[in-house]
Amino acid sequence: MDVLEKLKAFSVNMPFEAAEDVHISSAQGGCQDSLTNLKETFPITHAHLPNGKTIPLLKTLQTSVCENDCNYCCFRSGRDTPRASLIPDELAGAIMKLSSAGIAKGVFLSSGIAGGGVRTQDRIIATAEILREKYHYQEYIHLKIMPGAEKDQVFRAMQLADRVSINLEAPNETSLTKLAPHKLHFEALLAPLRMIEDIRNHFPPHLAWGKAWPSSCTQFVVGAAGETDLDLLQTTDQLRTHMRIARAYYSKFSPVIDTPFEGLPPLNPWRQHRLYQAFFLLRDYRFDLEEIQFDLRGNLDLAKDPKLAWAEHNLLASPVEINRASFEQLLKVPGIGPISARKILSARRYGMIRDISILRKMGVPIGRASKFILLNGFAPAYQPGLFS
Repeated sequence: MDVLEKLKAFSVNMPFEAAEDVHISSAQGGCQDSLTNLKETFPITHAHLPNGKTIPLLKTLQTSVCENDCNYCCFRSGRDTPRASLIPDELAGAIMKLSSAGIAKGVFLSSGIAGGGVRTQDRIIATAEILREKYHYQEYIHLKIMPGAEKDQVFRAMQLADRVSINLEAPNETSLTKLAPHKLHFEALLAPLRMIEDIRNHFPPHLAWGKAWPSSCTQFVVGAAGETDLDLLQTTDQLRTHMRIARAYYSKFSPVIDTPFEGLPPLNPWRQHRLYQAFFLLRDYRFDLEEIQFDLRGNLDLAKDPKLAWAEHNLLASPVEINRASFEQLLKVPGIGPISARKILSARRYGMIRDISILRKMGVPIGRASKFILLNGFAPAYQPGLFS
C-alpha cells in the first residue's frame, strides 16, 4: 500500500471524527501524478470553517495503530482490522500532493495512540511543522491533542494550527469508564483544554503562525454509555464558560462489528440534532442552561425544538414587544436569530415597526414568530400559509 492509498484508507474511516461543520463527498477530477492511480475518487469532507468559508478538508490519521481499547471504536486495540502508519515526511508530502491537485485545501490530523500520547503528539506536530516550515503550507490545519500531551507540545500545536481539539468523549467519569475502561481519568483529558486556555491568557497571539491563537473544540460520543442530555450540556456549558471552547461536537454512536458495543442500537439522529440546537442556544442565543427544558430523566424533547419549547412555556402569555425588546429578549423569540435581531434594532431607530411584513423582509419566518410577539402592543395579524 503506497502513501496515498494509506491516506485514502484513513480518510474513509474518519467521518466519526467531528472536526468542523461538514458533509462528506468525494473529490472529482484534478488528479495529478500517482493520484490518477487511485481506483476510486478520494473521500473529502466539505467543511464550513469558523470564518464562514467552505473548503474541501482532508480528515486523516498519523496512524491507525492504537493501544487503547475504547469499547465503541473501529481502531480499538485487538480488533482485527488493517493498520497503517505514516511518518511525518510521508504524510506532509501526501497532503501537499492533494493540495496541489486541488483535492484538499485543508487538513484535520488525528491519530491512534501508538507509543503513548507524548510520542504520538510529537509525530503530529512534526507533520504540521514540515507543512508550515518546509512547504510553506498556508491552508487550514486542525490538530488533535492527544491524551497525556505535555504543555510544551500543546503550545507548539497552537503555534501551527488554526484549530486544536481534544476528545473528551464523555461528559463525566462514569460515562467515560463505560466508553473507554482503560483510558485516562476524565480530569486528565480536561488538562489539555486548561493548558490551551492558559496559553491564550499568558502568551501574546503574534507567536502563533496566523498571529492569532487557534480556536478549540471537543467531541462527545452520544448514545452508548447512558449519559443524559443534561450531563452533556452541563459539561459543555462549563467548558464554554471557563475554557472558551468554540464548539462541542456530539457524535452519534453507531455500532461497529467486533467491538464490545456492537450489539447496542445506533443513536436516534433527532437526539443529536436537539443537542446541537441546545448548544447554539447557549452559545449564540444567550440562554442559560437553567432555561432549557429537560424531562425527568434529564433528556431533551425529541419532538420539539428546545427554543420553541421554552417560548411556549414562557412567551405565550407574555409576548415580546418587538418595538421595545432588548437584543437578548429578541433572541428568545422562535425564528429570530442574532442577524435578524440586529436588523430589528437598527430599523427601530427610524420608527416603530407596525407591519409584520417588515419582519418578513428581515428574514424572520413569520409562521414561527407571530404568536410570541407584539407589534406596538398588538398581536400581529397573520394568515398561515397552506404548508406553514
